[in-house]
Amino acid sequence: MKKIIVLSALIMGGLAAQAQEQPVVLGKFADNWSIGINGGAITPLTHSAIFKNARPAFGLEVSKQLTPIFGVGLIGTGYINTTASKTAIDGSDVSAVGKINLMNLFGGYNGVPRTFEIETVTGVGWLHSYVNGDGDANSWSTRVGLNFNFNLGEEKAWTVGIKPALVYDMQGDFNQHKSRFNANNAGLEVMAGLTYHFKGSNGKHHFSTVRPYNQGEIDDLNARVNDLRSQVNDKDGQLGTAAQRINALQKELDDCRNKVPAVQTVVKSDRVPESIVTFKQGKSTVDVSQLPNVERVASYLNKYPTAKVVIKGYASPEGSLAFNEKLAAARAEAVKSILVKKYKISADRIVAEGQGIGDMFSEADWNRVSICTIDHAK
Repeated sequence: MKKIIVLSALIMGGLAAQAQEQPVVLGKFADNWSIGINGGAITPLTHSAIFKNARPAFGLEVSKQLTPIFGVGLIGTGYINTTASKTAIDGSDVSAVGKINLMNLFGGYNGVPRTFEIETVTGVGWLHSYVNGDGDANSWSTRVGLNFNFNLGEEKAWTVGIKPALVYDMQGDFNQHKSRFNANNAGLEVMAGLTYHFKGSNGKHHFSTVRPYNQGEIDDLNARVNDLRSQVNDKDGQLGTAAQRINALQKELDDCRNKVPAVQTVVKSDRVPESIVTFKQGKSTVDVSQLPNVERVASYLNKYPTAKVVIKGYASPEGSLAFNEKLAAARAEAVKSILVKKYKISADRIVAEGQGIGDMFSEADWNRVSICTIDHAK
């Protein structure tokens, strides 16, 4: 009795520890069922040779795991008669049992069954004895044992177990004591079993676990979620504003692309015709063939020291507006540079201006020019 009390105290202590540390186990009533077959032998516990008086035994077991620690089951066992009697099965026992997984009780459950586990099994049942003719006997039994389980496979769907147990006939042959544990009325049952664990709603053959949260943690998480939602709403507003700005800039860009350059009328001097210097596409270098046109302007400026020249550079419409504006200015500066460096015309007598895209000529290519116009001082 003292041993039982000590063992119970240890189990209760383990349960208290697991109640604090064990994660929340997810599972439904239809989950964590199993079915198994058992085979082995039973022999009287006392006053008999163990092997000589052993009888074959077989059985079926259905179990439901309530938690990773606790389980319940129904075990049906038949005992084969080895005497000359015509009764092939001389006894059977049907027991309702409870199971405690000692490994999970003291070591915790990490979401996957261990390869090797030990269970305690205790229960009560109905013990029936069969004889030839009249005289069948019924009594109630108790079962106390251990299961040494080996969980197989990656999914742990199958279990092979060695299952020693003591089965007591609680009424037995002692009329003065109708209900008692007595070794003279007990059998040592040793079975080997194969069990299949059905797949549950979590898609696994065993319990899933989740981390437990207290209310304070839940409140903190809700506050963080609300804060993130507020940040998302702010970002949505910023994105909306940015989208409007992008649309406005896109409209301005389209307007610039479609804008028709202002046409500036070139007034010709009555005293000297304009000199036109043409350029190749995308170039701002004066070609050798165009140097006579530049020299014509230089000759006139040398002849009339008070005269000035306005050089306006143009570009054809290919390419972007910004590029063409730079190219037009570079063409005007190229002609000015020749007048200053080669013909020694004073730079203050020359105005070089880029006019962007030109449309003076019907052919777009002809607008790649610099037009030099003489301006007489008054």
